[in-house]
Amino acid sequence: MKLGIGIGWRPEIADEVEALAGIDWVEAVAENLCADHLPDSLVRLRERGVTVVPHGVALGLGGADRPDPGRLASLAARAELLGTPLVTEHIAFVRAGGPLTASPRLEAGHLLPVPRTWDALDVLCENVRIAQDSLPVPLALENIAALISWPGEELTEGQFLAELVERTGVRLLIDVANLHTNHVNLGQDPAKALDELPVEAIAYVHVAGGVEKNGVWHDTHAHPVSAPVLEVLAELRSRVDPPGVLLERDDAFPPGAELAGELDAIRATLRRAATVRVPAAAGERTGTAAPAPAEGRATAEPVPVPDGTRDRTAVAQTALLSALVAGTPAPEGFDHRRLRVQSRALAGKRADVVAKVAPELPEILGDGYRAAFLAYAGSRPMSGGYRRDALDFAEHVLIAGGPADPAARRRLTYWWQDRSGARPPGRTTRLVRAARAVLVGK
Repeated sequence: MKLGIGIGWRPEIADEVEALAGIDWVEAVAENLCADHLPDSLVRLRERGVTVVPHGVALGLGGADRPDPGRLASLAARAELLGTPLVTEHIAFVRAGGPLTASPRLEAGHLLPVPRTWDALDVLCENVRIAQDSLPVPLALENIAALISWPGEELTEGQFLAELVERTGVRLLIDVANLHTNHVNLGQDPAKALDELPVEAIAYVHVAGGVEKNGVWHDTHAHPVSAPVLEVLAELRSRVDPPGVLLERDDAFPPGAELAGELDAIRATLRRAATVRVPAAAGERTGTAAPAPAEGRATAEPVPVPDGTRDRTAVAQTALLSALVAGTPAPEGFDHRRLRVQSRALAGKRADVVAKVAPELPEILGDGYRAAFLAYAGSRPMSGGYRRDALDFAEHVLIAGGPADPAARRRLTYWWQDRSGARPPGRTTRLVRAARAVLVGK
C-alpha cells in the first residue's frame, strides 16, 4: 500500500491543508472525530481521492489493563466511517491505577513510555492482539518520544519493536522526530534503532518539529522541522523506501506557505537519501517496506501473559504516574530531575489542552489562568477526560473564592453551572472531595 506524502489534518488548518498541492493523504486524530459524521473538509478531501487515516491517542496499549472495548469499538467505527486502509496508535501507556492496584484511576493526559522489558512486552503483545481482533483494518503502532527512561530495561528500542512485530505481525509507524528526541534526551542512537527494527513492517513515517531547552528536547509539534530530524529521515530513507511520509503539526500553526515549504524539504530529503544505501551487516534489515505478514495480523502462536505480569506492570506504572501527577515519591531508579521535567510537561499540556477544550476559562481568568491551573494540577491528578478536568478546575477556583473580580466570578459561576447542571457544591461535598484528594495523593 503506497500512501505517498501527507500532512496531519487539524481543524485549525483545514483550509490550508485543502489548498496544499501534492497531498496524497492526511491523518486525523481519531478521538477528535465524531463517530457518525465527518467535518466538511475531510468529506471534500475524500471526494478528491485523498486517503484519511485515523490516528488514535487514547487506547494506552502499553498499559497494564487490557484495552477498553468501548474505545476499541469507537476506533473501529471511525475506521469504517473513513474507509481507511489502516488505523494507528502508540506504544505507550496513558493511564494507571484502578482494579489491578486497588487504587484510584489516574490519567496522564499524554503518552508515557513503557519499559523495554520482557514483562512489558508480554502485556503489550496481548493488548495488541486484542486490538487487532477488534479492528476492521490493520493496525500500525508508533514509537513515542520520551523525557524519561525506565531503570532495568532489557531491550533496545529496535529489539523491542522487532520482537513486537515478530509476535503480533503488527505494522509500525516510525516517527523520526521521536528517534531524534530520544537521542538528545536518552542518548539512544537513531541509526542503531533503524538498523535493528524490522523495516519491512513500516506502514508510514512521521516527521515533526520540536525545540531544545536546557539540554532537553521537547517534541512540541509546534515548531518547524529541524535539520537533525531531517537527517534521521534521510537515515531511514537510505535503508528503506517507506510507503508514506507525513508532516505533523499540532499547535502554533504557520501559514500554508510555510507548511508547503516544510513538505518540500521532506520531499527533497527523501530524493537525496534515495541514492544512498547502507551496507547490510549481519542481522541488519534493509530493503523496501511492505505490509507486515498477514496484513497486520499475528503470525506467531499467541502466548498467554504469565501470571502476575499484569499486576507487576500495573504497580510499576501506577507508581510512576502517581509521582508525575500526584506528587508521590519517585520510584527507585528513576532520574529525579527528569521526572520533574516530565511532571511539568504533563501539567503544561493539561493547561494547554483545557484552554482549547474550554477557551472561556483563559478568557475569564485572563493572565492568571495558566498559573492558577498549574497550581491546581500540582495536587489534583486528572481522573477523567479534559472536559471533566476543565469543570473540576473551574469548581476548584470557585470553591477557593476566586476569581477576585466579582464580574469574572459571576461569569465563571454561570459557565460552570451551564455545563455541570448543578450549583457549586456545599460544605459537606467539599469536605468529601478534599478527603478524596488526600487519598489520591498518598
